[in-house]
Amino acid sequence: MKTLIIIPSRMSATRLPGKPLLKINGLSIISHVFKKAESSNIGEVVVATEDQEILDDVKSNGGNAILTSKNHKTGTDRIYEAFTQMKIDDVNYIMNIQGDEPDIDVDDIKNLDNKMKINNSNIGTLAASISNQEMYNNENIVKVEIKESFDKNSFPFASNFMRKTKKNANIFHHVGIYSYEVQTLQKFISFDQSKNELKNRLEQLRALDNDININVALAKKSPIGVDTEEDYIAIKKIMKYK
Repeated sequence: MKTLIIIPSRMSATRLPGKPLLKINGLSIISHVFKKAESSNIGEVVVATEDQEILDDVKSNGGNAILTSKNHKTGTDRIYEAFTQMKIDDVNYIMNIQGDEPDIDVDDIKNLDNKMKINNSNIGTLAASISNQEMYNNENIVKVEIKESFDKNSFPFASNFMRKTKKNANIFHHVGIYSYEVQTLQKFISFDQSKNELKNRLEQLRALDNDININVALAKKSPIGVDTEEDYIAIKKIMKYK
């Protein structure tokens, strides 16, 4: 079975514009993510972007990138356009890795891919243990609730995703990486955005609202997503010593 990794990326993030090209240890955030994805060795990696600057940066750092429309409402729509542009017909799974998590663990990428293939899942994602109480109320940290208890070998279904919640043994920090079985991705992007999705600003709710199961694998750690200037400063310090 074959996996293709596509990383959606754009310059116009509302809270930290231009963040894909911010540098850590002399390399842009998007190129750090590309190299992490590539080092997982699970398949070809391509960045899908609406911005020529991102495409140029990725290519100058030895990566592959595709220019997509500026009219996509979600990253999933963008990765699907990139996939159709590539005209590949022998891929079974498409993995969507966020372009703003340069600290993502390579073993977590491999684990998700492996679990998708063993379980023949439709959609899979990752979650990590919640490390402090403040995360439950932080709307910028997405949480996932799973249907049964978790261990490193299990791949339970998600029952809900939320931005704010109360503490619960079955609630974890959602790590924004998805693996889609190709036909499921085609089905997913054919649905209109659901009310639940728009209200909570969480596109994964579109799958649950249309009775598509999402399996969840346990990640080794929560990577720091770069959403704000503070995140950028924090992750620069962490990655400086790696």
